[in-house]
Amino acid sequence: MDGHSAQAACEEDREWSAQDAVGLLDLSDEILLCILHHLPACDLLLNVANVCHKLRTLCYDKTLLSDVCLSQHYSANDMMVVRALDKLSNHVQSLSLNGCYWLSCSTLKHLSRCRGVTQLDVTGCRLTTVRLSHLLSSLSLLRCLAFDVTSGFSSAQLSSEAVETLGRLSELRQTLLTPSYGVVPYCTKLRKLMLQFDISDVTREGVGVSCQLMVGQSSVPHYQQLEGFTARLAPGEVNQTLLLLYLAVFSVHIPERLRVFLVSIPGPYPLRAEGDLEALQLPRTWLNFSSLKMALEGNSPRHLSFSRCPGMWPQVFQSLLEGGVVDSGQLTCLNLSGINQVWTDCRNIEDQLLASTMSRLTIACSNLKHLNLMHTHYHHENVPGLNDNTHLCSSLANLKNLHSLTLPACALSDGVQTNNSNTTSPSSLLLGLKKSPRVGLQSYKPDLGQSSAVDSTSGLAQLTAGCPSIETLEIIGPGFVSVLPRLEPCTRSSVEPRGMCAWARGVGDAHIAALEGLKRLSCLTLAGLPGILKGTGLVQMAKQCKSLKVLSLANIGVVKTMNYTSALLETLRLSTQLQELRLEQPYLNANSAFFEALSCCSLLRRLCLISRSGTFDPSAAETFMERCQHVVMCHLFMGGTLVGCRTLQKTLMERFSGERPALSVVIYPLHHEDLPSVIRDIPLTLLDTVTLFQSHVAQPPHLSPY
Repeated sequence: MDGHSAQAACEEDREWSAQDAVGLLDLSDEILLCILHHLPACDLLLNVANVCHKLRTLCYDKTLLSDVCLSQHYSANDMMVVRALDKLSNHVQSLSLNGCYWLSCSTLKHLSRCRGVTQLDVTGCRLTTVRLSHLLSSLSLLRCLAFDVTSGFSSAQLSSEAVETLGRLSELRQTLLTPSYGVVPYCTKLRKLMLQFDISDVTREGVGVSCQLMVGQSSVPHYQQLEGFTARLAPGEVNQTLLLLYLAVFSVHIPERLRVFLVSIPGPYPLRAEGDLEALQLPRTWLNFSSLKMALEGNSPRHLSFSRCPGMWPQVFQSLLEGGVVDSGQLTCLNLSGINQVWTDCRNIEDQLLASTMSRLTIACSNLKHLNLMHTHYHHENVPGLNDNTHLCSSLANLKNLHSLTLPACALSDGVQTNNSNTTSPSSLLLGLKKSPRVGLQSYKPDLGQSSAVDSTSGLAQLTAGCPSIETLEIIGPGFVSVLPRLEPCTRSSVEPRGMCAWARGVGDAHIAALEGLKRLSCLTLAGLPGILKGTGLVQMAKQCKSLKVLSLANIGVVKTMNYTSALLETLRLSTQLQELRLEQPYLNANSAFFEALSCCSLLRRLCLISRSGTFDPSAAETFMERCQHVVMCHLFMGGTLVGCRTLQKTLMERFSGERPALSVVIYPLHHEDLPSVIRDIPLTLLDTVTLFQSHVAQPPHLSPY
């Protein structure tokens, strides 16, 4: 073909392509609605709807505007939200502003225009009692409400119209920041009550908080029609005392329809074997088999939590495997955190999770989607000649529908091949230290070398191959405790006094690299893993897990120095989809090289750095904030002077808060005596999801952060 013929053919192809090209507006309405469904409501109504008549019609489709969530729409300032609410007022039925901490109280008054709203969530918003009363008076169709009870709350300021609206509520979620019944006494038709207690034992002035509530005609909760009761507590005596007051009514009257009961501290036993139990979390005082059997008999629950109930695991497995529940296949969420924890200096093989028992559990509960085994122990002995040598991870591979999983670090190791014929003889746990031996455990030998770690990932490989749907994975060392422990006392009670489990020290870079088989992995937490040497496994994982959006690393490698800096920087460069990073590591040097690598995460929204004796470069941090324009949370708790921290915090807020209305910048010395009061001022939604370390797997329904 000559040059003229080729040119003519190319021109003909271009004409053909131009004639047959399909534009966005050529797509069907159904496809366009699916695309528009992924856009925030403010963008739909304020931008897309102004493009053309067709898009305007689609943007006001009831499938897009009947259920609206403005949470995490960090670019929406007060003016945008007010304009959006004006356009939504005649369409929206379910509206969530959960975690919109940056909106002013005057903006929230415009919610009263949405008179058709039946579900409203303003948790984390700045809402006074007077403003709440005005909203309730205007929203007569409201049936579900979620809000915060702050220190200025006074039920006496609620109008009679507001009280009437509360009397029609069927679902209520209260976040209690001060001792109060909130609006519960007025909600006479409640079916679901969800409580989150987050009250400090002392005020900012150091005065103890009193929890004496007036119990009278106007302050007694009504639970006659209650079907679900959920309570989540931060540590503290005030929170526990207040919860007991909420539970006191159960001693007088037990709701006949109650089928969801989730509490985490001692309380009365309100459940009956009605055959309709859906969710259950037992207090620690229910440590007898008869109570457990009574609660589960004749039921097929979907959510069970035995977190922080040490010593109950034989009874739990017996109930799940030997007919204690009607249908274990209905179970989708199971929390066994710390269930086999012991308190002695010696641990027998019976005190560990058994792979054979877990294998039976995974077969019986084959539809599990969320499983939490944090603070448990499993020590696989790779001894030739054993008939039953199935690895725990191999058993978990039977859970084909598993979406989220929390494992103790020691469960990843395959054990070490040994030629010693006397495998059960006692030996020193750590060379050079006098410790009581653990019966049935192999000795930990510091000089095993990297080759042993490379050969000990077969069990983990079976897990990644058998559970390809895992999106959230948490691997936590049994002895790990965060240095920001506001929610940690319950966790501390589950941590062994001796510290890190020796088996967890055998988990190294090869195990992290093996996670590359989880192609759908979006949230990864690694904490308390001293066996990681250079962090090369992180790099290998980041190369294959392209969908990683949330990364939390804490105490990786030895804590006396940070030995995986190079690998961390390369991991950040590869994690282009990362939206949240929490890094808790002693001696972290957040210099220009660190922030330059972090700048490759162009979609990053939330950043939290916690480091004892750590340092940061103020100019590099400012440059990073300039490059990553989506960052709305920057929390640094490291070393440095108070003046230096405050200077950088003020600089970042003054420079970027105008274009980022939701910007939260907190920079403070980690070991400063006023740090607790500083943490108290951080929006609760950011504390629960990022700043404070906690597990997010198999948490109580309705109150889960994700």
